[in-house]
Amino acid sequence: MVAYTWLETPMGRVAVAWSDRGLERVAIGPGASHALSADWRLEPGLECDATRQILDYFRGERCTFDVPLVLDGTPFQRAVWWELRNIPFGKTISYGEMAARVGRPGAARAVGMACNRNPVPIVLPCHRVIGATGRLVGFGGGLEMKRGLLDLERRTAGVIPAGELPLAIR
Repeated sequence: MVAYTWLETPMGRVAVAWSDRGLERVAIGPGASHALSADWRLEPGLECDATRQILDYFRGERCTFDVPLVLDGTPFQRAVWWELRNIPFGKTISYGEMAARVGRPGAARAVGMACNRNPVPIVLPCHRVIGATGRLVGFGGGLEMKRGLLDLERRTAGVIPAGELPLAIR
């Protein structure tokens, strides 16, 4: 059985779905409720490793996650999702660079689609993948959330002061 709860964060409500297999879903942005299965059980106040770690992340107290993940996808999607873990906290890379990292140079659009289908954003940080020109593009939680997550990480890492993120939104 999968249970989920809603967390209140500085970036808005985030749904976290957990089962005995591990973290099933992190749902963000305006379509978050559509990412949850109808047969999952709402459990307000659900406490698990994932909810604690995600709240720690938003408080600036966590840079990495250590929870079991349930990742159902194609081999290419799973390769992209696992590679996301290797993008340093507070840093960004382009979709093209990610494509090269997973052995598919020239597959930047396919990487974008894999990031779009990432079942556990934030935990597998697809928000750290940006356009080739350095612009913020393509994030299910919305570009303002993507900018906010990167700003949070850079402030936490001491890279930049709050509000000085030099990334443009397209």
